[in-house]
Amino acid sequence: MPFDSELTNFSIAAAGKTDVGCVRTNNEDSFGYDASLGIFVLCDGMGGQAAGEVASELGVRTVLACFRQGLEKDDDPAFDPAEGISQGAHELRGALHAANRSIRDAIAADARRNGMGTTVVAALLRGKNAAIAHAGDSRVYLIRNGAVEQLTNDHSLVMEQVRRGLLTMEEAEHSPIQNIITRALGVAETVEVDLSDNEVVAGDTFLLCSDGLTRHLSDEEILSQILAAPSLEAACDGLIASAKAAGGSDNITCLLVRAG
Repeated sequence: MPFDSELTNFSIAAAGKTDVGCVRTNNEDSFGYDASLGIFVLCDGMGGQAAGEVASELGVRTVLACFRQGLEKDDDPAFDPAEGISQGAHELRGALHAANRSIRDAIAADARRNGMGTTVVAALLRGKNAAIAHAGDSRVYLIRNGAVEQLTNDHSLVMEQVRRGLLTMEEAEHSPIQNIITRALGVAETVEVDLSDNEVVAGDTFLLCSDGLTRHLSDEEILSQILAAPSLEAACDGLIASAKAAGGSDNITCLLVRAG
């Protein structure tokens, strides 16, 4: 449904859906948002004995709480424009650091959760800017004027090899180690977060998704599904149905955000 927010120049419509897929027996993906604040977040958990579910849910909950309740977000110095990022990006980084600490605290409190963690991708729409923060291989795409652009770079072993010229994209897509990620919340005391600021124009649609979607659908297939759908809800349904029809080897989650 659409929301008008004093924090953004646009009305915002959002819809999300998650599915266990065709192979897994439990869903370790989580997502959540507060469109009135312009904050959207998606996590893909990992770890045995349902700990991945704990990590992803805790990641989403902590990030949202940082914006809803004004929680202490970071140990970093106050926002410095000279750093080259927006206030929103600074706040997102702080929220992800807070989520990392929350997951680390949960691990310390229960040894059975040792080794759990989660990818995270978050977007903050404020004014005419979309700040994006992520760690892991969950992605953000921008759909604008009938074209799709990936706004995040996967923090995964195979994609690092692609960037270094050691693997082709085709080899990476069929690699047996494509599920090994190099950054995530909860796996260490600190986490390095990638940040970006992106101009928003009316009609832009942002897709936040877990790798259960992108493992089975190409960028072009994702684009065609979204453009053809009569609503964001229908687009989510179609994307998940297509990923399941193509194998559904992992949990599948998509969160669509449209600026009106």
